[in-house]
Amino acid sequence: MRTPETTPAASAAPGRSAEGAAPDPATPPRDFPLQRGCPFAAPAEYDALRTHDPVARVTLPTRREAWVVTRYDDVRELLSDPRVSADISRPNFPALGEGEQEAGARFRPFIRTDAPEHTKYRRMLLPVFTVRRVRAMRPAVQARVDEILDGMLAAGGPVDLVSAYANAVSTSVICELLGVPRKNLEYFRDVTRISGSRHSTAAQVSEALGGLFGLLAELVAERREEPRDDLISKLVTDHLVPGHVTKDQLLSTLGITINAGRETTTSMIALSTLLLLDRPELMEELRHDTSLMPAAVDELLRVLSVADSIPLRVAAEDIDLSGRTIPADDGVIALLAGANHDPEQFDDPERVDFHRTDNHHVAFGHGVHQCVGQHLARLELEVALETLLRRVPTLRLAGDRDDVTVKHDSATFGLEEMMVAW
Repeated sequence: MRTPETTPAASAAPGRSAEGAAPDPATPPRDFPLQRGCPFAAPAEYDALRTHDPVARVTLPTRREAWVVTRYDDVRELLSDPRVSADISRPNFPALGEGEQEAGARFRPFIRTDAPEHTKYRRMLLPVFTVRRVRAMRPAVQARVDEILDGMLAAGGPVDLVSAYANAVSTSVICELLGVPRKNLEYFRDVTRISGSRHSTAAQVSEALGGLFGLLAELVAERREEPRDDLISKLVTDHLVPGHVTKDQLLSTLGITINAGRETTTSMIALSTLLLLDRPELMEELRHDTSLMPAAVDELLRVLSVADSIPLRVAAEDIDLSGRTIPADDGVIALLAGANHDPEQFDDPERVDFHRTDNHHVAFGHGVHQCVGQHLARLELEVALETLLRRVPTLRLAGDRDDVTVKHDSATFGLEEMMVAW
């Protein structure tokens, strides 16, 4: 785990500092995003921001300025405030990549829209992702995970756990739910790698998403003629009717469901495995008591916070938070890792504690945009981690710890590659 930096701000006593001096409004904005020194903790600067400048001005990679919010209470308040917009077409939307806003305005992913548009698409998906429906998926998810692991073990190591297991599990599950053929699992990873990269141009993002939408358009046409027992068929049958949703709107909904459904879960499976390999006492704790797995998954979600800067918003009106005013039309980012490592909410937040009580983390966001697929994500993590620990007790890194490749330039934090053996 990381050691806090010894700058005056980072070494200050943790907790609130509302009684202290207010931030100097003349202070120039700091560059954002901030990189993690340790993959299992929020960036060290978040501690300083939370204590001394909890609503801070930043300069984004696009050179546009915005605000970042780091305190748990402020993040929850911001994300539940009806005066905050998720509409990607707003002029000051705080996109972190050059091509993100232009492509987003073209394809209109429903997570980047406001009510009533957002509400309509969310209601289309909610019935599929209820607790009851997801619980019924466990046998199928377990069978798929076992199949993937059988193939990985048969091939022998060393192997990249990110592509051979984490991506294979997350992509297979979401594709089978929708009814998308899993002929090339790496294709979906490549689409997300391009569309989620802060270095991709608008043309590159549009080309990647256009290819995905072309594949989905063929499947939608097929399901119109011959419906099956899958999500695409259900959405086509129930919603692709005049006056409800257009074909392009349906394709956008399917596309973001695939991208979001596989990327975050891939990152969580890989990072969680790395953390457990780094902390063998935690791995043994889970092997000894598998009933801890649901609580362990929530604790790992809190600690890792892979979707840290996904909640991008614009203030539709002036909003007051922690003594600062975010002016109307300014962009603002609710930092989930900042909230999930807030010592005012979580005792000793850097500690990984599978017995932590009242773990009301915001790893899936908060408010009306909270992740619609969170129950499925939890199920995939539980099955993927439990199966890996049970069936591969000798799992280890195949090389040096420094050989593990971390990705810092993606919308979702995670690993590019982690070679393992057994």
